[in-house]
Amino acid sequence: MALIVAGVIFAPVAYFIVDSTPLTAIGISAIIVGFTCVALANTRPAISPEACQLILKTGMENTGALLEELGLRNKAIYLPSEMREGRPQALIPLVEENDIQKVRGKIPGRLIVRYGANPGDMAIAVTTPGSINIDMLESQPEPTSDGIEAAITYILTGALDLANSVSVSMTDSIINVEVSGARLHYEDIWYYRCLGSPVASIAAAISCEALNKPVRIKEEEFSKGKSRIVLEVLP
Repeated sequence: MALIVAGVIFAPVAYFIVDSTPLTAIGISAIIVGFTCVALANTRPAISPEACQLILKTGMENTGALLEELGLRNKAIYLPSEMREGRPQALIPLVEENDIQKVRGKIPGRLIVRYGANPGDMAIAVTTPGSINIDMLESQPEPTSDGIEAAITYILTGALDLANSVSVSMTDSIINVEVSGARLHYEDIWYYRCLGSPVASIAAAISCEALNKPVRIKEEEFSKGKSRIVLEVLP
């Protein structure tokens, strides 16, 4: 604002009184720079990226500590919103279970839930970064590779600026997601081993919502600036 006011005062004086074109140009330049500064200040997010990273890391460490305390190493199963009372979440079975095809119907909105008929079919339901970011989508993703790719691209490259590009391919019950220029990489920590990285979590949540079926992160690796995520679609 100081540059704008100074430029508005100085430019007419330089042009009409001093009769100097260079000084007039300086006054006009001050106005332009002032408006640019105001515009840049208005585009600053309400919460800084550092604060967002701190909040994300705190939540991940708390969830990871809970999983480690319970000794859970199972891969999380991402559920669409129709199976989890309006918001997609992830289930982590309390007992290592090979037959995970039992997950069906609506799961009650609690932390510890039952997903099957057997007494041991128990799991904890947690909210993931992907669960929260689903709300950013303007419409339901199409149940195709192009629809899923468009939704993941919108979230990662547009809304969150976490990657440069995304490509998705589907074969039978496998979804291959390749993210170029991912800002958040996979780390060998307890949280990531169960729930995947935030990028993989977003891809899994969008995929399960688009297909309206449970999805599990089968594999995730990062190399040469690209994140490769393999998702398994459960019947």
